[in-house]
Amino acid sequence: MEINTKLFISVICTSFFTFQLLFYFVSYWFSAKVSPGFNSLSFEKNVWKHKVVSTCHSLVVGIFGLYIFLFDEPTKTDPLWGGPSLANVNIAIASGYLISDLSVMILYWKVIGDKFFIIHHCASLYAYYLVLKNGVLVYIGNYRLLAELSSPFVNQRWFFEALKYPKFSKAIVINGILMTVVFFIVRIASMLPHYGFMYSVYGTEPYKRLGVLVQLSWVISCVVLDVMNVMWMIKISKGCIKVISHIKQEKAKNSLQNGKLD
Repeated sequence: MEINTKLFISVICTSFFTFQLLFYFVSYWFSAKVSPGFNSLSFEKNVWKHKVVSTCHSLVVGIFGLYIFLFDEPTKTDPLWGGPSLANVNIAIASGYLISDLSVMILYWKVIGDKFFIIHHCASLYAYYLVLKNGVLVYIGNYRLLAELSSPFVNQRWFFEALKYPKFSKAIVINGILMTVVFFIVRIASMLPHYGFMYSVYGTEPYKRLGVLVQLSWVISCVVLDVMNVMWMIKISKGCIKVISHIKQEKAKNSLQNGKLD
């Protein structure tokens, strides 16, 4: 597979500076325009801007990744050694964002810093570096980016909390249910076909040509990311169960009150 290094570096740099611009300038102006509650925030403004940029990145690479997953023939035809495709560009965009986000987290560590996100970003960057450098597993790299489709819902939950929405308001409940369902589909349920595919190609000639470094990196980076996904899924599920239980209790209480009134 022909590797266009200059193109990838250009996309990564453009992505990095775009997301830096979004964080330091655009997100502040946009948030003040869209949400009046933004101006009343104090230390949380940097967290808010961080979530805005995260949402923008997730929508770009998630939707772009879904299109590639469905319609990009070169990667679908040969998932291990697929030819030049849009998936490379999508991975380069994600790489630029991850570098940008790492720099922001380090600069504002006391407010934004999170050791799990550092591990997540470093593992992802290492995997994407191997994909772009060697021109392999582009299909897998793009498939993993579909996980970003859950991030807008996760970030929206934080926005609601920052704006002091009632914990069991309709908006928070609907977003919470969607967040749980989408997170499960793109981060948990997606593991089965991924590891199933990994098992199916194990020992084949195209797999052997990947080399030991890429083979091990593929397994290790995915396992690290998926362990964190499972941890986050458990946390999200507990919150969703708590909300559903509260709704059932409220319905039962209302039914009891209505029965007394009758």
